[in-house]
Amino acid sequence: MSTIEQLVVAVAIIANGEVLAAQRAYPPDLAGRWELPGGKVSTGEDIADAAVREITEELGCTVRVLDQLGASAQPRPGVRLIAVYAALAAGVPVAREHSALRWVGPDELDDVDWVGADRAFLPELRERLLDGEPLAGGATDGAVRIGSTVRRPTGPWTPAVHELLEHLRPLQFAPTPIGIDDRGREVLTYIPGRTVAPDDELLTDAQVSSCGAALRALHDAMASFRPTGPRQWRYGERTLGSDEVICHNDPGVYNWAFDGDRASGLFDWDMAGPGDAMDDLGFLAWTAIPLYQGLDPALVARRLSLLAASYGGASALSIAHAAQRRMALACERIAAGIARGDAGMANLAVVGEPDRTRARLDVLTEALPDIQKHL
Repeated sequence: MSTIEQLVVAVAIIANGEVLAAQRAYPPDLAGRWELPGGKVSTGEDIADAAVREITEELGCTVRVLDQLGASAQPRPGVRLIAVYAALAAGVPVAREHSALRWVGPDELDDVDWVGADRAFLPELRERLLDGEPLAGGATDGAVRIGSTVRRPTGPWTPAVHELLEHLRPLQFAPTPIGIDDRGREVLTYIPGRTVAPDDELLTDAQVSSCGAALRALHDAMASFRPTGPRQWRYGERTLGSDEVICHNDPGVYNWAFDGDRASGLFDWDMAGPGDAMDDLGFLAWTAIPLYQGLDPALVARRLSLLAASYGGASALSIAHAAQRRMALACERIAAGIARGDAGMANLAVVGEPDRTRARLDVLTEALPDIQKHL
């Protein structure tokens, strides 16, 4: 005679590369240990429907089921435990039937005192969590968020960049390197804030000024970073010249985090290397004003003046000329990177670079005389 197993669904709710764990309050032999929340699947009930219902009952929030894990477990005879991945759809999880809730990243899974049956899901769950959540912003290599960290591909330039970021740690405006993860990616602290796509949104005047002041503070801090001997940067091995500073080299608006009108951080430092600080300022103007969109010359002139005043020590016109020079250099570097097989540069080729920037430079060159009249 066949025995029908009671199905129980465990729900791996994932957000920002972490999974929600719930601490059992009962029975006594399991109290204090952790599990994936969930419960029994009713006769004739779809597994996904059961997962949504159980989470609503236990945590008071709504989830959207994504797919099912391949593993399963048998906690006791006649019971089959399966698991599904889910994303939060509405509400905030609250421990209604559990003692506590916590978000757990892939590096912490083995440190949690899981109930025995749920351990069957950990290997597959770890790989899913390591995929992380793709981050908005940036323009080259894919970066993902996992909890309070960011994971990014590494390259020969990574040791030099980490050396620079350690120097900038006291400023608390750039990410701090933590190490390398199981997939060989660099692990950096996550900078909270909102990112802006310059093609979709114009920075406020206050944001332009905040970026200028922040970039000046970064340049002042980097002026004391004087590594001796050559370092391998993304654009090749270089020794810092006496008239150079280490620059971010890609301070476009898409690489900034904002807290309202305040610039709260600058990320994606993989392009850093020796250069002229004015080139950084010109690059910022390219996307922050922005200089490439053919805006009203009077508006461009006013915003250039705001940027010059907040940065200090540079005229609005000199910033515009620096932008022309820097973006021409960017075109050369992108083309060279594509030619040598740099994966990050190849990503830019997909969106039409460097031809797109060359065309936009023509727009700025044509508009510059009219902009200058308003300065």
